[in-house]
Amino acid sequence: MIEKSVIEKNMIQNRPVIRVRDVMKTDFGTIDGIATIADALKQMKSLKTAVLIVNKRHADDEIGMITSGDIARHVLAKDRAPDRVNVYEVMSKPVISVRPDMDIRYCSRLFANYNLVRAPVIENDQVVGMVSPNSLVLDGLYNTFQ
Repeated sequence: MIEKSVIEKNMIQNRPVIRVRDVMKTDFGTIDGIATIADALKQMKSLKTAVLIVNKRHADDEIGMITSGDIARHVLAKDRAPDRVNVYEVMSKPVISVRPDMDIRYCSRLFANYNLVRAPVIENDQVVGMVSPNSLVLDGLYNTFQ
């Protein structure tokens, strides 16, 4: 929950400014692209999440993301065996990411414009969190009028 002092310190034109860092989740799962979908499902289940960040393979690579929706579309719907499909075959890459200092209003516009369900938060070329429309609304917007 965001403290009133954070909101009051970030006033621009008498409107509160809440940053992505104030609402992002810092607990997220990662997986290697070479792992199987079965491995990804086990990790998703144990972490109680529907999204995993796919690690970079090398310095010039980009991070990826795999969701339960990707698995439903590319594995379940096509009747493919989860232990015979690799994460890299199903994941999205590159992904749209946001900065931790981004105003949540702009982040929300980005989500709306690109129909996003999650976005990694990147700082110094490292994933530091994940943000979703739920966190923008329930942890961000909701606290502006409390």
